[in-house]
Amino acid sequence: MQRTDVDHLIIGAGFAGLCTAIKLQEAGETDFLVIEKDDDVGGTWHANTYPGAACDVPSQLYSFSFALNPEWSAAYSPQPEILAYLRRVAADSGTLDRFRLGTEVLDARWDAGLGRWIVTSTAGEYAARTLIAGAGGLSEPRLPEIEGIGSFAGPVFHTARWDHDVELAGRRVAVIGTGASAIQAVPELRKVAARVDVYQRTPNWVIPRNERRTSDLEKRLFRRVPAVQRAVRAGVYTALEARVPAFVRFPRLQALTEAAAKANIRRGITDPALRAAVTPDYRAGCKRILISNAWYPALAADNVELVTTRIDRITPGGIVDADGTHREVDVLVIATGFHVTDPPIAERITGRDGRTLAEVWTETGMRAYKGTTIHGFPNLFQLVGPNTALGHSSMVFIIESQVRYVVDAVDALRRSGWAPVEPTPAAQEAWNEHVQERMGSTVWTTGGCASWYLDRFGNNTTLWPGHTFTFRRHLARFDRGAYQVVDPAPAVQSDTPPGAQPGTEKESVTA
Repeated sequence: MQRTDVDHLIIGAGFAGLCTAIKLQEAGETDFLVIEKDDDVGGTWHANTYPGAACDVPSQLYSFSFALNPEWSAAYSPQPEILAYLRRVAADSGTLDRFRLGTEVLDARWDAGLGRWIVTSTAGEYAARTLIAGAGGLSEPRLPEIEGIGSFAGPVFHTARWDHDVELAGRRVAVIGTGASAIQAVPELRKVAARVDVYQRTPNWVIPRNERRTSDLEKRLFRRVPAVQRAVRAGVYTALEARVPAFVRFPRLQALTEAAAKANIRRGITDPALRAAVTPDYRAGCKRILISNAWYPALAADNVELVTTRIDRITPGGIVDADGTHREVDVLVIATGFHVTDPPIAERITGRDGRTLAEVWTETGMRAYKGTTIHGFPNLFQLVGPNTALGHSSMVFIIESQVRYVVDAVDALRRSGWAPVEPTPAAQEAWNEHVQERMGSTVWTTGGCASWYLDRFGNNTTLWPGHTFTFRRHLARFDRGAYQVVDPAPAVQSDTPPGAQPGTEKESVTA
């Protein structure tokens, strides 16, 4: 098999992978490739095309700080606009010539002798000094473990793999799950389907979506005076950061959110029994807070039934509840989320001791240093890694913070002669102890629910327990003292990036 040598191999062409490519190029690191399993850039926003798909983070904040979009049509962007934005940024960046679409990672192994990651893909083999994983936590759909699901005779698909060839008009559709994708898809489904059965395990807090269209005047102003759009963006950012104390320090403040959600229920539903069924019994914020003006009216529609009885099994023709009720179904839609605390990409990455990342995390839960680097995995950088997700703001801010850290690390690696590094056990353990200690007072720990934020040990290894500007400060510079050299680096030739001066001596990166 032909092997391609490259300094940096980036997995994923969503926000994280695209940002990395752009910032590496700006730093003079032009020897990189981005491999993406799908046939287009966009990541989550290429994969999720279900009816009603849209962002629940305000548009002004859901874009790169270095590539603002003055053309957002509304306060919350629909999926096609976000995908178009990412395509445009990719095309304008001058990096697309190094994207390899339709290329899936099959295996990635650290080779100590070469000091490189050997990556096997569906399009060939790569040898990379650094491996930058930007696959994301919402990339692999999770299917429910329900008896008989494989026997269903009709179409079955996850919201993240929507089958647009399936005719839904006049059909009986069942939706399993009531999370972020379901609350967007169900209001659209009920417009065309004869009947929609919605299977709810636990209700979510759903607050109103403060939607508004962006006027033509605003768009013209944003285009001509970018400083105005930056000021608006700063205002949105500040407003979202103001919510952090209610999540991490004073969960009782979430009572305000609960009041808004209950008012939303009253506006959309008149039936007392249905109102009770959709009202959570845990603190708002313990699970992801959702936003919608259409969810509750959809549940109250004549052709929609909310089913709260546990599913017992699925038959070729429908779904049987625990109470024995059998509902006939033509199409089955799965809206049960993703592999967040057990990402499948971890099964394909093998570190220096011969264990996969999945095996390591099975023993300990997801752990990383600053959510980005992992002991035992030299020169591996995990974007949107453990404890980097947010419950209140835009992940793009976190991604940019991590990418800045990675670019600084790459600069240090080059100047040290590419001696491979990984965080020390002490540094990684201290970081994770700090994060989990901060979790103790958060609503995710005290709120009285079981959520996808938690791993099998009961630890929240998903979210960042603080302000985003605090996270950015932690990752402001590559902190060499937290790392150790793990293998001698191979000899290198002409590794100085264009426009940079070669280093005169090898720099120590030991702890």
